[in-house]
Amino acid sequence: MSNFHHSAQDTRVDDGHILRARLQNGNGDFVDAECNLNDCLGNDNGRFDWGGRGFADSAESIRFEFEGDQPILRARLFNVEGQAIDADVNLCERLNESKTKA
Repeated sequence: MSNFHHSAQDTRVDDGHILRARLQNGNGDFVDAECNLNDCLGNDNGRFDWGGRGFADSAESIRFEFEGDQPILRARLFNVEGQAIDADVNLCERLNESKTKA
């Protein structure tokens, strides 16, 4: 299964944690798809944690951008001392078309 961003259009993050895009299905049609990033990303003491949950509950300044052709999620994540730490994660490290819901 390929990374979602290779066939995606109109990729964005809404509400700080809902990844939305239009993905091409097997018939070549583009369909709306989404993935709640809070279900697969956590905050481990100021670092994004794949397999964790609820990162947005302890984050600020959440933003999504492409760096080259790589989909990057950036945020300031709070550590256990309450300090906001700049963090980023490449979403194509783990997300593929099967992880998004049409």
